[in-house]
Amino acid sequence: MESVPARKTPFRWRRPSRRTTIILAALAAAIVLLAILWDWNWFKPLVERQVSARTGREFRIDGDLDVDLGRVITISGDALRFGNAKWSKEPTMATAQRAEIDVDFWPLLRLAVRIPEIRLTRPRLRLETGPDGKGNWNFLRSDGEKGRVEFRRLWVDEGNLVFLDPRKKTDIDVRLQSAAPKPGERASSIDVQGEGHWSGERFALQGNAASPLALREREQPYRIDAHAQAGPTRAHARGTLLDPLRLRDFDLQLTLIGRDMQDLYPLLGLAIPPTPPYRLNGRFTRDRDTWHYDRFTGQVGDSDLGGSAAVTTGGARPFLKANLVSKRLDFDDLAGFIGAQPQTGASETSNAEQKAKAARERGDGRVLPDEPYNLAKLRSMDADVRWKAHRINAPKLPIDDMDAHLLLDDGLLRMEPLNFGVASGDIRSTIRMDAREKIIRTRADIAVRGLDLGKLFPTAEIARTAVGRIGGNIAISGSGNSVAQILGSADGDVAVGMGKGQISNLLMELAGLDVAESLKFLLTRDKIIPVRCAFGDFAVQDGTMRTRALAFDSTDTIIVGKGDISLKNETLDLELRPRPKDRSILTFRSPLVIGGTFADPSFRPDFKRLGLRGALAVALGNIAPPAALLATLELGPGKDSNCGGRYAR
Repeated sequence: MESVPARKTPFRWRRPSRRTTIILAALAAAIVLLAILWDWNWFKPLVERQVSARTGREFRIDGDLDVDLGRVITISGDALRFGNAKWSKEPTMATAQRAEIDVDFWPLLRLAVRIPEIRLTRPRLRLETGPDGKGNWNFLRSDGEKGRVEFRRLWVDEGNLVFLDPRKKTDIDVRLQSAAPKPGERASSIDVQGEGHWSGERFALQGNAASPLALREREQPYRIDAHAQAGPTRAHARGTLLDPLRLRDFDLQLTLIGRDMQDLYPLLGLAIPPTPPYRLNGRFTRDRDTWHYDRFTGQVGDSDLGGSAAVTTGGARPFLKANLVSKRLDFDDLAGFIGAQPQTGASETSNAEQKAKAARERGDGRVLPDEPYNLAKLRSMDADVRWKAHRINAPKLPIDDMDAHLLLDDGLLRMEPLNFGVASGDIRSTIRMDAREKIIRTRADIAVRGLDLGKLFPTAEIARTAVGRIGGNIAISGSGNSVAQILGSADGDVAVGMGKGQISNLLMELAGLDVAESLKFLLTRDKIIPVRCAFGDFAVQDGTMRTRALAFDSTDTIIVGKGDISLKNETLDLELRPRPKDRSILTFRSPLVIGGTFADPSFRPDFKRLGLRGALAVALGNIAPPAALLATLELGPGKDSNCGGRYAR
């Protein structure tokens, strides 16, 4: 038997009871009345307490608080005030005449906060550092915490930011103003203009942020283009900031221009020796505590300079690591490393202060630099710097290239190595300067190998035909806070010499004071004569170099010498005794006295000692190169290469 489906009862609307109608009407009236009478200011105490509890600072809304609900919720407040750190003399850190914050509704359901735009009217922000060096902004969440707050755009109307760091003599007042999008741009920009002092130097800032503020999204970085000047140092930064509130991630092209790199010490804490005016341009980034200046190029004085550098902070001292390259290095641009001044001629690049110092140095008649090293700077940072110069411009010196590795650790400076290619040979050095005490203690070990005699005097026409290789060793130590003081107190040994070679006969005749022979070569033509060897061996004590052995032996003339060279007083007192091996009725055969100062040497014959041949022969018989020097010389084969007294006797 088939079942019959049940019939559905049709829905019938029933009029609500009178009681239900009254309740619904009362509820609707209450909602309307609540909407009319609702005041968001009721929540001001709650908001103030929450902000104060989370930041530890007093937060006040002295004006109205309002909220517009919708897909985008707009929260606005008037007369906002945020308290300062307890140590500050100013009780207020930030104020705003009005603030409007847009918040997207739907992300709130995922417990995320997305703020499309913040609009501030007359905001005032005071950033300052306290007695312990910490900033009043340290209430912010640390970088290690992952926040879910995302910012988009910022609009500032008549903004003001003040930054104060009394310990570093820094006070900056910056004005901020948003501008409407320019033709072809989709977003507004923020114009920035400020002035004040940075590390005691007059400071000026001007620039703009040319794109939306995207503090969290890398897809929309915060673009800037700003010019700043602190004293004589100027900077131009353009690029992107990825987290501008913390200056955590950025990628900028940075141009630095200044009169002297040592001006960066008070500004950035970088202890760089004095330099001529410079201009550098490179990529500026940051990775945690390390600030990178990569692939920079530019000029320092008359030299080109490129490479990469990085400064790591957060330790006991800043640490500078750099790899520098110069394709062409002007040698006098290195003068600041030894406390001297660069060349200041019409074609040379230098600043006014360096020109004034160079003029004073020329007036005092001294050659060795006496400008003291700054001990505080040597102890203020650590460094690991490698610098290679492929070609060196030094018209009066035969220097070819340079390879230097500088290491600085808590006041201990080492140059390992400091090498120069010189006259087709090389000079290899290791230098150790200990500036951890009041007086710098210095040790220098220098090896001279294979210097070409003919190239040692590039401007002397008479030396161009000379042939020979010079070698030697220098080992000295001294104490003092300038190059002059270090050398003026030096102890050690200096030994240099040359083996088999050849030299201009005219030069030898002039050294031997043979007037007839010299005039003959001057009127006709010079000739080349062989050189058996030459050497000088000095004992250095308390800044005085005293000869142990000094001789020049050629097939034409033997010259032996004795005397002192004072590094402390910069004076010369050497006596050279020539003994020509040929015959000439006009040969004076008198000793040649080299005296005067390093700046103004004198060369004169000693006529009082004419004819002292017996004493000369005895001296020649006792002259021989020191054993330690023999390994560095290319003496050459043959019985006539022993160099010294046997042939003379």
